Amino acid sequence: MPLKSKQPRIAPLEPPFDAGTEDVLERLGPPIQLFRVWARRPELARGIAGWGGYYFSRRSALSVRQRELVIDRTTALCGADYEWGVHIAAFAGKAGLDAAQIRSLATGRPADACWDAADRAVLTAVDELRATADLSDGSWADLVAAVGEDGALDVLLVCGWYHAISFTVRALRLPLEPGTVRPDSP
Repeated sequence: MPLKSKQPRIAPLEPPFDAGTEDVLERLGPPIQLFRVWARRPELARGIAGWGGYYFSRRSALSVRQRELVIDRTTALCGADYEWGVHIAAFAGKAGLDAAQIRSLATGRPADACWDAADRAVLTAVDELRATADLSDGSWADLVAAVGEDGALDVLLVCGWYHAISFTVRALRLPLEPGTVRPDSP
């Protein structure tokens, strides 16, 4: 359920930035609107940068593809158009997602023909977590078979983290970044 276009509830910081803000933004990544809102609270932003740095590093047990399946599906299910658009623009190619898979992430189902068994296990876990805040024994076993125990833990944490991100970008009413699209776009 996309949000009607509204002004952001908390304005992102605009340049020129002071040295402290520059430091925080350097840790977070490109100065997209969400990061510029978080930078209003430097202590919060530093903590977020540390946590996010782990999941976007090689230390995660998930591949880029698996991580993006979790993030893209979670943000689509949560109606977080802003975050969906950022991730599709920045990571869909790196994750090897084709047009059919992107459409399925936005509006399809884990059982869609475009997914292999491992991808399906990850997507089923995300859908089940969203619906029940839990995983059945069968879904857990399939997920562990697909990504291992460490990967399964990462799926749980990334899915939960992107629920929080989804709540944030929706409630802040952040408009899409330039060059990004909504999940319901062709």
